[in-house]
Amino acid sequence: MNTYTASPNAIGQAFGGLACISDARTFSLSAENITGAKGEGGRAEKGVASKNADHLGTGWKMNPCIDIPAGATATIADLSGSGAIRHIWMTPSGNYRRSILRFYWDGEETPSVEVPVADFFASAYTDFRTFAPLNSAVVCVNPGNAFNCYWEMPFRTHCRITLENLDAPAGDASKTGDMRLYYQIDGEYGPVPDTCAYFHAQFRRTHSLPPKDVYTILDQVKGRGHYVGTYLAWQVNNTGWWGEGEIKFYLDGDLPGGEVARNVREHGGACYPTICGTGTEDYFCGSYNFENKQTRQYQEFSTPYAGMPHVVRPDGCYRSNTRFSLYRWHMADPVRFKEDFAVTIQALGWGHHGRYLPLRDDIASTAFWYQQEPHAPFPKLPAPDDLDII
Repeated sequence: MNTYTASPNAIGQAFGGLACISDARTFSLSAENITGAKGEGGRAEKGVASKNADHLGTGWKMNPCIDIPAGATATIADLSGSGAIRHIWMTPSGNYRRSILRFYWDGEETPSVEVPVADFFASAYTDFRTFAPLNSAVVCVNPGNAFNCYWEMPFRTHCRITLENLDAPAGDASKTGDMRLYYQIDGEYGPVPDTCAYFHAQFRRTHSLPPKDVYTILDQVKGRGHYVGTYLAWQVNNTGWWGEGEIKFYLDGDLPGGEVARNVREHGGACYPTICGTGTEDYFCGSYNFENKQTRQYQEFSTPYAGMPHVVRPDGCYRSNTRFSLYRWHMADPVRFKEDFAVTIQALGWGHHGRYLPLRDDIASTAFWYQQEPHAPFPKLPAPDDLDII
């Protein structure tokens, strides 16, 4: 654990303070410097690459990564002091959906971030053997499955980040389920203004949406903050267009009690939001089915604030469903709340004679937001089998 306190800096200004000289102190964590301490990088005398570097000695890439056995959890950041994380890069092996990131701010017992690696980096339908490029303002996925994020993540007294490997052998002794992780976490120490809130991210998944139900992206958020992003991994379970559903943002009393499921049961869904979208593709800044009119196919796209970077198409054999990877970052248009907040989206297609058809699709979501602590308890993370893409 490394402790440091700095004089004033530009935390909370992000790129707005890029030209400002600051007394903040930069840190960088990796397998070559697990504490991020000054002058401690590359000092390993042995490591996972000892056999490659023993003829060169210390300072020659002796320990560039860590191994996380199946069922184990590794701590990849343990920082004391005040500051902010600016950038995370990682490239893990193994099962990305069974690799769980958790972030804890200022000694809290329950995480403010609990999301599979795949979904945190908006890449649910990729694995160690496949790649789908993503080029956005805060999340980038680059060749080789290099995952990057640039969300600003302030902390005032402590930051802890863990990665749990939930993978396990599948009856084959040669399949260990172990993970090899290369990573780097960059940031700076310095005072955090009172106006800065804490970064949060929450994962949910419904294998098959119940009839005429809505999908809950986020609910039970209490306090003051702002919503900054949505990632959806959407598997369509029937033919035809699937994206007529409206996204709805409930804020500051729109949803009695703040819980979507209870209000649907007790009020028949008759709770009305302040923000109501016009369709799924519209919310993700597309239009007219995301369709390329020349090819008559879904058109992938990736822009700074919104995109559909990955479409998994049926192949006539084992890929039997179409799947969509969708992101929308509210960096330029955050949704602000003062008391409570919830988000839902409808799964809605077309039925007989042009009537809307509620769908029973397989949907997973990750919601990103900032809020003052404490946060409400998160729903229990699905069991490993219920995390898998099926």
